[in-house]
Amino acid sequence: MEKKIANEIEDDNESIIEYSTESNIENSIVISHLTKCYKGKIAVNDLSFSIKKGEVFGLLGHNGAGKSTTIDCILGLKKFDKGNISVLGMNPVKKRKVLFQKVGVQLQESSYQDNLKVGELCEEMAALYDNSADYNELLKKFKLFSFKKRQISGLSGGEKQKLSVLLALIPNPEVVFFDELTTGLDTVARHEVWKQLKYLKEAKTTIFLTSHYMDEVEVLCDRVCIMKEGKDIASGTVEELIRNSPYERLEEAYLWYMGEEAKHEDVF
Repeated sequence: MEKKIANEIEDDNESIIEYSTESNIENSIVISHLTKCYKGKIAVNDLSFSIKKGEVFGLLGHNGAGKSTTIDCILGLKKFDKGNISVLGMNPVKKRKVLFQKVGVQLQESSYQDNLKVGELCEEMAALYDNSADYNELLKKFKLFSFKKRQISGLSGGEKQKLSVLLALIPNPEVVFFDELTTGLDTVARHEVWKQLKYLKEAKTTIFLTSHYMDEVEVLCDRVCIMKEGKDIASGTVEELIRNSPYERLEEAYLWYMGEEAKHEDVF
């Protein structure tokens, strides 16, 4: 195993470990005891996990569980109160410019200038990266090529969602984040996106996603972490989570871990 090189860095009273790009070679992301508070309320509570290179990792939980905050901290978009984060062997706060070229992001809420055309937005995005993907090919794969000259304001909600996923792939990322990956997509569009993610997985791209669709998680994810009130309440493969519950499907197992199975049964 490669020798880990670590330097303690004091930054805004936070002790952050910065790893060399040659260290921690097996993992794309390492989170250790991550804690984030807002005005005294804990949003992420002592969260730890690692994601191997080429793995599809799902972070699950209700709205407000801390999923989006966790992603923001991993990306260096928000400062955190305690813990350590390493992305591709680098500190995401100290190495944001370097990681920018290696990471793709589709956030839960993305907004673009409505008067821009789809092709113009793709061209602008591609210009930001040293090794950008061919966005015309991506437009074809996501069945958006015919909308290339259409203004973004003229797209449906589902088309905008597919476009945001496509834009996250323009950097040719080593790691890509999808926050609420297929929200707003119909069944056909969801399967189109799944197909592209399977190709990414075959290419050994590390994928970090959040989702409320358990069928999506079962199809795509190698491992998952279920969060509740900022804490990790269950982690493992889909098969392990099901096996360690009284149920045979992930949706029922998820509700059981969350303490919601009785409410679910009352609906039927």
